[in-house]
Amino acid sequence: MAKKFEMTKVEKNDALTKVKKGVLGVFLNAILIIFSATCIFPLVWMFYSSLKEKRVFNADIIGLPKSPTLLNYKNILSNPDYQLGTSMKNSLVVTACSVFLIVLFGFIVGYILARVRFKLNRVLYVMFLMGMLIPIHSLLVPIYLVFKNTGLSNHWYTLIIPYVAFGLPTAIFLVEGFVKGVPTALEEAAAIDGSSFSRTLFQIIMPICRPIMTTVAIINVFTCWNEFSFALILLKSPKLLTVPLAMTQFTGQFGSDYPKIMAAMLLTMSPIVVLYFTCSKQIIKGMVAGAVKG
Repeated sequence: MAKKFEMTKVEKNDALTKVKKGVLGVFLNAILIIFSATCIFPLVWMFYSSLKEKRVFNADIIGLPKSPTLLNYKNILSNPDYQLGTSMKNSLVVTACSVFLIVLFGFIVGYILARVRFKLNRVLYVMFLMGMLIPIHSLLVPIYLVFKNTGLSNHWYTLIIPYVAFGLPTAIFLVEGFVKGVPTALEEAAAIDGSSFSRTLFQIIMPICRPIMTTVAIINVFTCWNEFSFALILLKSPKLLTVPLAMTQFTGQFGSDYPKIMAAMLLTMSPIVVLYFTCSKQIIKGMVAGAVKG
């Protein structure tokens, strides 16, 4: 009987533990749901607010539209003064070129710093890492003066230069940590088979580093597409405006048409949102892989 009573007592303790874990799980899930809602609601609010007229929005900011309309989207796409299509094209060109160069140079430099041993190896690595610590906005005036005096400002390729310069430190840091975890036996076997350095680099090591390179590319796509400060001070021609600069045209001197602004924001951010939800797992996978291998 005593043994039976003890077993019953153990079973009660196990049941109580399970209940506590269940309550804790429900509480944590509720917190996560609330945080998720705070992230999703602004997008939902922007969407249904873009379907309102200006006077309806000013009368009720939070409420749902009683008579949804697509006039805001029609006006944005049909009005040549906004140049939204041109700005998206400019941002696409600048982002694509910048990300390609960041990934390419970041991979090459990161591999060399991880594999090739020379006197200034660690010095160069630390110098690149220091680029991650420098506030970008503290360099706006010097960069503006340099670009103005050298004639590099106000061209289609103007923004590519600072974007690549400020994107390389993070790319090199991630690639260098990832390459350190790749066995050197692969390069040794390739060298025995007569493979050249460039062939080993691009045909053997590069495919292995694809996860971290994809992560670097996605991170820099977000950064280059949304960058505003350098575009503001280095570009003057309306034909060269990027998406962040084009958005400023929807704000007037005495008022702003917020439904139209939200419609423009949804149009310009839709490629980035789709890219994020499509590649979010790849971002996490690449970051974790780089951290473990580093």
